[in-house]
Amino acid sequence: MDEQPLRFDTKIAVLLRDDLAPWQRLNVTSFLVSGLGSQVPEVIGAPYEDADGVAYLPMFRQPVLVFEATKDVLKAAHTRTLTRALPRAVFTADLFSTGNDTDNRAAVRAVPTADLDLVGLAVYGPKGGVDKVVKGARMHP
Repeated sequence: MDEQPLRFDTKIAVLLRDDLAPWQRLNVTSFLVSGLGSQVPEVIGAPYEDADGVAYLPMFRQPVLVFEATKDVLKAAHTRTLTRALPRAVFTADLFSTGNDTDNRAAVRAVPTADLDLVGLAVYGPKGGVDKVVKGARMHP
């Protein structure tokens, strides 16, 4: 029996600023997708289990596409995300100098939306809407 690949009408995208160090890219991506997984339950699939019956946590039910962009493209993507009211998570440069969740939230809260020094953005929504949000970005190498 030939199984057709599952096609999603939604998309999960992470957009990273292109001047981040490799460790920062991994850290930012991890933090950003955790936000989507915690607040958008439909992105999470079923739990896993191996042949011996050992259970594993569920993960996203679809691929996460990772993009990179300049600071200006990232800022424009953030604006488009807000305009479309899509579920989103942000990571600002200030978060590299905090050491806990409370300080992270305080660092974001202290800065007006237009002045956020964004280094990463995660977004989920209809494929066409997310494509418009990440316009101008390129797939992460």
